[in-house]
Amino acid sequence: MKLLLDTNIILYYLAGNQRLKTLLDGIEVHVSFITVVELLSYPSLNNIEETKINEFLNDCFIEAESKEIRDAAVRIRKKYRLKIPDAFIAATSIIHNIPLFSADNDFSKITELSLIDFEI
Repeated sequence: MKLLLDTNIILYYLAGNQRLKTLLDGIEVHVSFITVVELLSYPSLNNIEETKINEFLNDCFIEAESKEIRDAAVRIRKKYRLKIPDAFIAATSIIHNIPLFSADNDFSKITELSLIDFEI
């Protein structure tokens, strides 16, 4: 099975959430390029945290930006009034037909999206 992880899932995982570690064991993990940007652009990110993020990302498939994803993100943002990063993450999930694993309830309104909701 493969999943596209939302940024919040990765942050919970890196913070040591044992339930996530168990759930993601053996899963083919994909992330959107925008998730990489979100993770690595926190202003207060220190070198240890950045290294930890990069080590995690090294084991993931990074889904690149494309015209198809960009066009879908525009449609999704307009239709559901999502933030731009969330629209790109949802579009990546839809275009690549990979379920999105997220703890963000904003994604639940997107009917085209295969969402796996993680409750903390």
